[in-house]
Amino acid sequence: MSENLENSKIRMHKISEQDVKEYVCERFEDVKSSNKMKNLVSFQAMNKYMIMSHDQEKLKTLGNIVASYNKKNFSEIITQYEPNLNSALEKKPTIKTHSNVIMHIFGYFSKDFNRIEKEQFFKMLEQFRNKKITIGQLLSEINPIIYRFNNTYLASQTYFLLYADPQPANLFHILNHE
Repeated sequence: MSENLENSKIRMHKISEQDVKEYVCERFEDVKSSNKMKNLVSFQAMNKYMIMSHDQEKLKTLGNIVASYNKKNFSEIITQYEPNLNSALEKKPTIKTHSNVIMHIFGYFSKDFNRIEKEQFFKMLEQFRNKKITIGQLLSEINPIIYRFNNTYLASQTYFLLYADPQPANLFHILNHE
């Protein structure tokens, strides 16, 4: 497959910010209808980095709302949580907010990376900041690292699901070109 054809196929599968918002809101509706606090806690955990990419301050507010679940009933918490979630999703992620998320993700691996891996990571981050690669391309490069270090918390993040380019994992991509 030619490079241009492969890139155009990848572009066809990218999702819009509206798609992101709709997906997250649909998952939130599932949480609301479950009427279970544990589902809201899971929702908050799985969407942490996606929400952070939109609005870090609202992420803190949402975290505090969820953390107060011993003091309030579920419907009160949902009533507080929902407008803050919607407000966070209204903000469009920027290179700066995505870079902040990537640095938080890097923290999970930095102690396990050797010098060369750290240099490569920061080189890719700089390429993203200079608009030479997209957030989707960057996340597609990071995604296999999650599995290399068996980080189930990061593997469950909707951030990767929603923003990583839908392309074969690096290992398989490399094997296909040998």
